[in-house]
Amino acid sequence: MVNIMMHTRCRTILLTIVWGATAILHAGSRALPRADSTDLQAANRPMTVDDLLTAIRVSDPQLSPDGRTLVFVRTTTDLAAGRRNGDIWSVPADGSGKAKAIVTGEKSESTPRFSPDGRRLAFISSRDGSPQVYVADADATEVKKITDVALGVQPPLVFSPDGSKVAFVSDVYPECGDDACNKRRAEEAEKNPVKVHRVTRLLYRHWDEWRENIRHHVFVADVSSGKAIDLTPGDFDSPPTQQEDAAIAFAPDGRDVAFVSNREGRDMEAWTTNNDIWIVPAIGGDAARLTKNPAADVQPVFSPNGKTVFVRAQRRPGFESDRWYLEAYDRATGAARTLFETPDLSVNDFVLSKDSTAIYFVAGDQGRESLFSVPATGGSPKRIVQGGSISSVQAGNGFVVFSKSTLTAPADLFRAGPDGAGVIALTAENAGWLKEVSMSEQQSLTVSGEGGTPIQYWLLKPPDFDPQKKYPVVFLIHGGPQGAWEDGWSYRWNPSLWAAQGWIVAAPNPRGSTGFGQKLVDEISRDWGGKVMQDLDAVFAAVSALPGADTSRMGIAGASYGGYAVNWIIGHTNRFKAAVTHDGVFNLESMPLATEELWFPDWEFGGPPWDARARAQLSKWSPHLFAQNIRTPTLIITNELDFRVPVDQGMQMFTVLRRQQVPSEMLVFPDEGHWVLKPLNSRAWHEAVFGWMKKYLTSS
Repeated sequence: MVNIMMHTRCRTILLTIVWGATAILHAGSRALPRADSTDLQAANRPMTVDDLLTAIRVSDPQLSPDGRTLVFVRTTTDLAAGRRNGDIWSVPADGSGKAKAIVTGEKSESTPRFSPDGRRLAFISSRDGSPQVYVADADATEVKKITDVALGVQPPLVFSPDGSKVAFVSDVYPECGDDACNKRRAEEAEKNPVKVHRVTRLLYRHWDEWRENIRHHVFVADVSSGKAIDLTPGDFDSPPTQQEDAAIAFAPDGRDVAFVSNREGRDMEAWTTNNDIWIVPAIGGDAARLTKNPAADVQPVFSPNGKTVFVRAQRRPGFESDRWYLEAYDRATGAARTLFETPDLSVNDFVLSKDSTAIYFVAGDQGRESLFSVPATGGSPKRIVQGGSISSVQAGNGFVVFSKSTLTAPADLFRAGPDGAGVIALTAENAGWLKEVSMSEQQSLTVSGEGGTPIQYWLLKPPDFDPQKKYPVVFLIHGGPQGAWEDGWSYRWNPSLWAAQGWIVAAPNPRGSTGFGQKLVDEISRDWGGKVMQDLDAVFAAVSALPGADTSRMGIAGASYGGYAVNWIIGHTNRFKAAVTHDGVFNLESMPLATEELWFPDWEFGGPPWDARARAQLSKWSPHLFAQNIRTPTLIITNELDFRVPVDQGMQMFTVLRRQQVPSEMLVFPDEGHWVLKPLNSRAWHEAVFGWMKKYLTSS
């Protein structure tokens, strides 16, 4: 979920630490060097924290209109300076050559987008100050700055069909009628020594930033003149703060722009999920709502003739982790049809095939993120590439390209035929250090949970594992709670790096986990400490019985809902010798009125906290009411910019544990939100977390 919380840039209230899916490629495909088992066996050192932090990050692949070139963002980390820098690289889309840099600089470039004729490349850069749109020739020569909006540019970035305009998002002061006013207001705020936040509406802060007086608006700028117009004036966000990616689309004739917005009204947008698709003239004018669904509608994609708009849609208002369906809206009548009901797959990112006869989409699938296709007219989906954490799908003539990672390899770019055959790797950006590192292959195992429900979990063993020896065991609990541990790479919580510390690592997918059908997802709501805890107990027991597991040295760790689970579990058992709880909910009676996305606690507990039914849930499942039982040495992490699970949650827990003389320490990062992202902060985080576990799990 990016739910408990996560965000869709990161999404939602108990952070869904969602990590990926596994790479099971078709026979005869060419895999990345890292995937070669010989390399795994020949490696001679364990993975380190610095390996994780300095790994090259490959993201946002974009296919040229002629299908020959794939551009992407390649991000490197200068660990000594504590900063990252993204550049734009390209690679032949047929696998015939190596990747090369095309747009570089000391400041990051991101969001590369080809013009429809393929002759130009637009991107966002902060090379001259605030982020703005730049346009270059396709070979990255003749770079020209296009925009100069006062509060900078944010993704998404979209070319008009004729290439004469670009659409993007920028913050504005909604009462301002022009950009000069936005600039003046921003300068006044910067110069004013009084930094008070004056709040007049809910959803006044989100994720890690205060937004009490600014809004997201959609702009369209002329590529030649740079003149930009605000298409969505008014006191509302377009797109909503939690739904920014793929939220803008030009109609094929260029006359209209589709966008996502929640216009339920001031305050109400904090407790509704009713994001709708709206359409507005590209020259400005009144916006018309296309979708009448009371639940969320996102990611508009026009059919080539402009008569149909494909969207991802949910069906239950207020439930951000409801299943996502693919819907096709008739623009003339507003009628909607669902492309498929079964199997029970929740659609993530999707794209039309080049000939528009099919839709490719990604969906969670038994602990993996697989690539599927479905006829654009509707029908039965077909899995075409299984495994790995697949994302960023692009369609060419007779092929698809996509990003994929696994639990043992960061993301790289791949190409496959339209039926998934002939998968080849287009990049191998981390092949060098991966060949040096010894990692055990992950295992997908299943245990019978509460009521006999199959519960999947990932098991990773330490390098050079010897079943005749005994190893500490660490259980990692994912967030969300509607999220999953999948076979994919994480730059925050990386199970392979945890296993490299000499531990057996288990990452369970109990009730609430996505990718195993909506029923399993639903069964955690209003039952946070119920059946899910029995599922986890079943995994604890199964792993404890495995060869090499030292049950006298077991630890537990988690973030967001995973942190909540840790807080709950150590209040009900002393079986663990050490615990780490990161941004975890501790006091359910206080959290719902401090978090920003109010729809989350409303749904999870049956209403606002003054409702009798919800109040009973909050008190029943709140870890703080069982804290007197905690004896487990616990490291608490909480961050000052975390507006999903506010900083006081960790502070309350720390106070309780210290008063009870439980061994405990607390890390508070003043410049981080729900996630610890900055390179040097991440290094400090890992050193503290691993140090805490080793202190209590090392044999005496």
